[in-house]
Amino acid sequence: MSTTRFLTGITTTGTPHLGNFVGSIRPSVAASLQPGVQSFYFLADYHALIKCEDPVRIQRSTLEIAASWLAAGLDPEKVTFYRQSDIPEIPELTWLLTCVTGKGVLNRAHAYKASVDKNTAAGREQDDGVTAGLFMYPVLMGADILMFKAHKVPVGRDQIQHIEMARDMAASFNHLYGEHFVLPEAAIDDHVATLPGLDGRKMSKSYDNTIPLFSSREQLKKLIGSILTDSRAPGEAKEVEGSALFQIYQAFATADETEALRKAYAEGIAWGDAKQVLFERVDQVIAPMRAKYEDLIHNPARIETTLLAGAERARTLATPFIRELRSAVGLRSLAQASTAAKPAKAAKAALPTFKQYREADGKFYFKLVDADGRLLLQSTGFDAPKDAGQAIARLQREGLGALAGQRAPVDGVADADVAAALAALAAHAEAAA
Repeated sequence: MSTTRFLTGITTTGTPHLGNFVGSIRPSVAASLQPGVQSFYFLADYHALIKCEDPVRIQRSTLEIAASWLAAGLDPEKVTFYRQSDIPEIPELTWLLTCVTGKGVLNRAHAYKASVDKNTAAGREQDDGVTAGLFMYPVLMGADILMFKAHKVPVGRDQIQHIEMARDMAASFNHLYGEHFVLPEAAIDDHVATLPGLDGRKMSKSYDNTIPLFSSREQLKKLIGSILTDSRAPGEAKEVEGSALFQIYQAFATADETEALRKAYAEGIAWGDAKQVLFERVDQVIAPMRAKYEDLIHNPARIETTLLAGAERARTLATPFIRELRSAVGLRSLAQASTAAKPAKAAKAALPTFKQYREADGKFYFKLVDADGRLLLQSTGFDAPKDAGQAIARLQREGLGALAGQRAPVDGVADADVAAALAALAAHAEAAA
């Protein structure tokens, strides 16, 4: 049976909450136990530096997140569980990738574009407050993924762009220096649960509406008691649709238990009684893990030992691989033969490629990039992936005129460059026919 590598990173800036448990921790722990899967989980503390300037918060978050994952059942003997900053090969790979990544690619990163748009709307200089770290973090993310030759990276739809960028970086490096990187794929689970918070909005530290995963029993009861409900009195039928209390219960209960609460809603259960039912059910799930969490959180040296052991395991892969990459780009011992052959290129010249993807606005786009990853053509948005695919087909049949009004300008690229790329693709297709 072939092994598929999955890789997941967790930024160390916050305290895990019930939403994190339901949406990420619980399914990831379950996935790590599947046969034929090799899992890598890392604490992304370098990434944390981009958004948090409180060193105490970063250290505490690292401890809390590590303890949470271990308490929830992540087995460090069955997965590679490590802290990003314990792998010095990752920042080195970041630099190698920086040298093959076009600035134009990074200009289109969602986080950077959002910052620019916010500054523009406020009448500020577009890069006001934008650090090089924010601008460059897609490259660091690419290094995280490519270092361990991950096949699949579980992400939400808003993160697909980062996987596409990692693929572009890998393809550019492979084209220049030979085949070294695996091109990763995004693993999208449209059924990942998201929990509402205390105010009914998505549970998020940004909204300050979270229920910490390992609250004490007393704190858990108090927080659940503060969940927003409507004004319907005891005995009055209540709606499960839109009820934060019911949605949280459903994420922790069995199907039969959920159905029983649904019936109780229809029969007019009092909100106080419903909150008590929720509290008891959540605490039933969390209590055994809470005891392990408390033991771990009060023994940070034990977690440190676990993370260092994970880093050692990770570096058995990273150290020889970075050595291979250093040699590939020419960072070699002078004692080596200076006539070492340049990496062999494929017998046939690499071709331009079309890439289709979905943006955060929900629309579907495509782009044409050359073999070095340089952007040649960028479409405007389409309502469905089929529409984008049909536009690509028309473009290949009819040329640039087929995209009238459906192209976005690309700086420094002439129509002749695009036409030449399309001609190369057409010639290849004809030769292959």
